[in-house]
Amino acid sequence: MPNTNPESLMKDFTPYVAAEGEEYMNEKQLAHFKNILLNWKQNLMEEVDRTVHHLKEEAVNYADPNDRASQEEEFSLELRARDRERKLVKKINQTIERINEDDYGFCDECGIEIGIRRLEARPTASMCIDCKTLAEIKEKQIGN
Repeated sequence: MPNTNPESLMKDFTPYVAAEGEEYMNEKQLAHFKNILLNWKQNLMEEVDRTVHHLKEEAVNYADPNDRASQEEEFSLELRARDRERKLVKKINQTIERINEDDYGFCDECGIEIGIRRLEARPTASMCIDCKTLAEIKEKQIGN
């Protein structure tokens, strides 16, 4: 069965090493993150192709209702994973657009630098860790 963890589809990359006094989100850094995002998107699209192939190849009309139910559940889980990845591809596209508009790497809430390491861990991040933590706390309080 295809890989269902989107983060694992973000293949190995070389971490960015900033030079002494290098300006934050300069052209080299933006190119680094755009490359990460484009590779991630490509890997997600390849996973979609593998899923389509898997669904076509594995589709069998089992006589036994239990076997049929197991297959339908497997396909359902796979399709849900692909739906999450579809949403992730949309977010990746939005993030690439932010890079193109020179609006990448700064927190949407407070405007400070998100940080290279955080962005390498989560390239689609739009909030610094402090604002994201506060947003999650508020979400938990409102959600309960």
